[in-house]
Amino acid sequence: MTRASLDKQPHEVASMFDDVAAHYDLTNDVLSLGQTRLWRKEVAKAVDARPAQKVLDLAAGTATSSQPFAAAGAYTVPCDFSLGMLKVGKERQPHMPFTAGDATKLPFRDDTFDAVTISFGLRNVQDTDAALREMYRVTKPGGRVVICEFSQPTWKPFRTVYTEYLMRALPPVATAVSSNPEAYVYLAESIRAWPAQDALAARLQGAGWSKVAWRNLTGGVVALHRGFKA
Repeated sequence: MTRASLDKQPHEVASMFDDVAAHYDLTNDVLSLGQTRLWRKEVAKAVDARPAQKVLDLAAGTATSSQPFAAAGAYTVPCDFSLGMLKVGKERQPHMPFTAGDATKLPFRDDTFDAVTISFGLRNVQDTDAALREMYRVTKPGGRVVICEFSQPTWKPFRTVYTEYLMRALPPVATAVSSNPEAYVYLAESIRAWPAQDALAARLQGAGWSKVAWRNLTGGVVALHRGFKA
């Protein structure tokens, strides 16, 4: 079994997700105490996919996150660099155009998508700024980006409890429900090391996005960032 390190070598991260692909969605539901479903609903509202629009869902995994956009009538492209995830997704959703791709070197033309979104995947990309620039490149003028990612709880006492859960409770729970619990040790470490809400907003602005804003979910455990391409 593979466990990625925090320098996020792409082959390590991809291999790690290959290992956990079959049970990834179920494990996430358990570890988040069912909150992932709420977070997906909020992402769908923020993306606001419409019929005839094109939506790129990065780090889509098995395309659980992509389904609300497709259900809204948008042409939705689930993209991931884990072939294992894509294989499981294609078996479950054979009609969807699964695409293998690296977020830092996307295999799409400039100005292609009305919306680009990524949920719980940006912190696993080796070069965050390159990924944000690539998202900008493939988005149409006037289009939008929506990023859902773990963040920093805003209430300090809760932040302390949350950090303890990540580093102490999460690995034993993952051992019980995941095929590769070591992967979830990495995921816990990557969450703890991820920048706070304002720092990610600044990086979005640095990549060219305008009207950048964010909204906290579950007390800041997760943050939704949105920006537009002028």
